[in-house]
Amino acid sequence: MEKIKIHVLHTGRVCVDPALPFKSKSKNPIAYTGIGRNPKNRLWLPVSVYLIEHPNGLILYDTGWHREVSPEGKYSRIAQIKHMYLRHYLLNQAKLPKGKAIDEQLEEMGIKPSDLDYVILSHMHTDHASGLKLVKVAKKIMVSKTEMEDTVRHPVRYARRMWDGVQIDTFSFKNTGLGPVGKSYDLFGDGSIELINIPGHTNGIAAMKINNNGKYVLLFADGGYAEKSWKEMIAPGTALDRDGAMASIAWIKEMSRKEACLESLANHDPDVIPHEIIL
Repeated sequence: MEKIKIHVLHTGRVCVDPALPFKSKSKNPIAYTGIGRNPKNRLWLPVSVYLIEHPNGLILYDTGWHREVSPEGKYSRIAQIKHMYLRHYLLNQAKLPKGKAIDEQLEEMGIKPSDLDYVILSHMHTDHASGLKLVKVAKKIMVSKTEMEDTVRHPVRYARRMWDGVQIDTFSFKNTGLGPVGKSYDLFGDGSIELINIPGHTNGIAAMKINNNGKYVLLFADGGYAEKSWKEMIAPGTALDRDGAMASIAWIKEMSRKEACLESLANHDPDVIPHEIIL
């Protein structure tokens, strides 16, 4: 197959308690909320999205923050609460510099949102789905059926206003034997883009494995928050299913260590900077 180019982009940052990305050993069962914790210890982490130039079209994986969280590039508490609701704002505050919203970065690259053939969401949490309305004119927007069902089963974990009025299609994971629970979805039917169920953080979260010329890149979203997640086997503090999350991290670790793996990337790894990957 022709070469595939992956653009690793940062759409601002997110501020969280350390127990949210890296489950705390604290006796505080809600340490990830930051309640009763020192705010000086909070972390600012990047919010990554990925633009994939594939022979079959342009694919955007996740959407990052919407400009609404930072009007005119300025931090705005009121704007963020309005955009994501108070409960989410208390968990994760946003910063989005001017020019870093996904539509702004696409424009800088000479790409219109309508040029996108696919927008694929790893899952529907705020910092992944916030920017959906910026690219709602993409040809096709997709998320797993399981994840969309989770937005109904566990509504407190989501901010549904972020996709009100947006046409989103769902795909169903198949029993393929791939991934920690053996379920995946082959986007093009040729094995080049595999969406692999890595449950734990949410039930329907989908990692993206991009395959070409005997090599692959693994984008594991919030299956873990950084490389240290799989190196040290640390589950996200907000995991819906901790056992499932640990099984998914074990699979991520296995896949990340294979010789064929060019890069393995989490969405919020502070050690990852914007760059391009040629596969």
